[in-house]
Amino acid sequence: MTNFLNKAFGFESGKHNVRTEIVAGITTFLTMAYILAVNPSIFSALDGMPGGAVFTSTALAAIIGTLVMAFYAKKPFALAPGMGLNAFFVYTVCLTMGYSWQFALTAVLLEGIIFIILTITKVRTWLLDAIPGTLKKAIGAGIGLFIAFIGLQNAGIIVNSDSTLVTLGDITHGTALVGIIGLMITAGLVMLKVRGGILIGIIITALIGLVIKDPATGEAVTQLVRNDAGAVKLLSLPDSVSPIFCQFEWHNIFTWDMLVVVFTFLFIDMFDTMGTIIGVHQGAGLVQRDEVEGMEKMFMADSIATVCGACLGTSTTTTYVESAAGVGAGGRTGLTALSTAVCFALALFFSPIFLSIPGAATAPALVIVGVMMMPSVKRIHWDDYCRSIPAFLTIILMPVAYSISDGILIGVIAYVVTHAIAGRFKEISIPMWIMAVLFVLRYIFI
Repeated sequence: MTNFLNKAFGFESGKHNVRTEIVAGITTFLTMAYILAVNPSIFSALDGMPGGAVFTSTALAAIIGTLVMAFYAKKPFALAPGMGLNAFFVYTVCLTMGYSWQFALTAVLLEGIIFIILTITKVRTWLLDAIPGTLKKAIGAGIGLFIAFIGLQNAGIIVNSDSTLVTLGDITHGTALVGIIGLMITAGLVMLKVRGGILIGIIITALIGLVIKDPATGEAVTQLVRNDAGAVKLLSLPDSVSPIFCQFEWHNIFTWDMLVVVFTFLFIDMFDTMGTIIGVHQGAGLVQRDEVEGMEKMFMADSIATVCGACLGTSTTTTYVESAAGVGAGGRTGLTALSTAVCFALALFFSPIFLSIPGAATAPALVIVGVMMMPSVKRIHWDDYCRSIPAFLTIILMPVAYSISDGILIGVIAYVVTHAIAGRFKEISIPMWIMAVLFVLRYIFI
């Protein structure tokens, strides 16, 4: 059995624990299960994309991509249609630019194919290796702040403000109160080194949400899905994906707009995935000499998942930053990813239960994982402003710009500019010059 686990998932009995890997996979799933509810909601703005079909395609894309990550890359990362990328698909390509969802799906397919080519030719790895160690360390910390910020938002602890953009919510009631209580419980479990403490924290917080009401709705924060008769609904068969399966539109593939859309999908996905992989590895202390082992295989899993997701009828499938929750819970091998994939498969039939877990219950896990990812800042040379200024911009822009990719892009540009101003041209590699110019053009023209 151990030999099989080693060959299939990179599992080593002396270093890894089966129970820990499974708990880590479940933890990852619970922190990213929101996509099963959010994706159909976003795509509901488009005619011809039924919510049930989108739900099924979302789950299937996550299952396929995560299984490839488990068996091929043997890494504890999960994949699913990406947040931000789905919004770009619906609100920019379709509703703003006026193209059909079939056009957008075709762009996602082309992006995935290009990704595969770039991965085979190792161009993606070449780009990663060109990023200086200082920025790689900053990426880890930046993603930590970013996912913690997402958690605080999901719980309503941080809310929108017309005057200051964001502000502290009402933490004495509703979802914010549940999130605060859950954070204290989860933090206590982690500090006491309780095995599976993050997952236990999610479950306890969800249960607390059953008895605490949201003042805005007058209903409990944790809402159990019910059928028409009012009984709690536990099971449901998945809807067919036939209305959106392989619905591509080929007559616009040589247009300028298609080029722009494909490039934007490609750009965001590549640097979000790159940032996630580096950041999670940095946060878990799995990076040796700024190198991430098995990068090409992880990129290939991401590329294949994108192509499959496009065929199934959903937006770009990408590696999820919430994988950090599973890694934080001890996940280190492909067995963690397999566990997450199994959870997504179960979710196809038990979606009423999984969708009952509120954002307030997963928020504490994201905040704790954010804390776990911060130690990489200790290795940044803060007294060297040529390095520390780009690093700081990378870290701060991820949460405030709500984008991993923008943090990386601005960080690269700032690194080249600061070193050029200081006359330290020898520390700027040719790939960094090329990327900086391309990134500047990206902000000018896209």
